This record gives sequence, C-alpha cells and structure tokens, in this order.
Amino acid sequence: MERTRLWKSFVPVVVNLLLGIPAVVPVFLIWYVLSNGPLAELGWTQREPTENDGMLLWLVIVVPVVAGFGGLWTLLNLWMRRRLIAAASPYPYWSVSVALTLAPFLLGVAFG
Repeated sequence: MERTRLWKSFVPVVVNLLLGIPAVVPVFLIWYVLSNGPLAELGWTQREPTENDGMLLWLVIVVPVVAGFGGLWTLLNLWMRRRLIAAASPYPYWSVSVALTLAPFLLGVAFG
C-alpha cells in the first residue's frame, strides 16, 4: 500500500522534470519577446541590435508554441492530479509542478 502511494507521488515529479526539457523553448521565446519589447521600452533590457523585423513575426511564432506546450502541460497535470494524487492540496501541487518544469531552464541558465 505504501509502495503504491510512493510510486503515485513520484510519477508527477518525473513527468514535470521531463516536461521541463522541451519547456526550455517556450520559456526562452517568452523571455526573448519580453526583453526586445516591453522590457526594452522600459529601459530594463537592451534590444537585440539585429532584431528589425518587428514583434508581430515573433508573436506569430511564440503564441502557438506557448499555447501548445501550456495546453499539454495543463492537461497532463490535471490528469495526474486527479488520478494519482487526489488527496493533495491543489496549491502545493501546482507550485511544485511549475518549479519542477522550470528547473531544467533555470539550471541551464545557471550553469550554461
């Protein structure tokens, strides 16, 4: 009984860490658009000097990638939360899921 419960709580951790690997692409795209758009307008970042195509092209690329990954991530986590960890409180589950998904990107930034 205890072994089954441990396995069921281990699966979302592994799945979210593995989802963090392809999540590097949408997170980078979001950062790129923000750093060349609104954050550059506020003076918090500098624009990429060779970026002269405008932001519409980037939004055409970024929106489908982020929406596709976000939809997949949400559906998988909703399913895992309902099927595997029904007794867990929702706030820690979603916070830990987001942190685990962002972990590969943050490790890549820190050590890359």
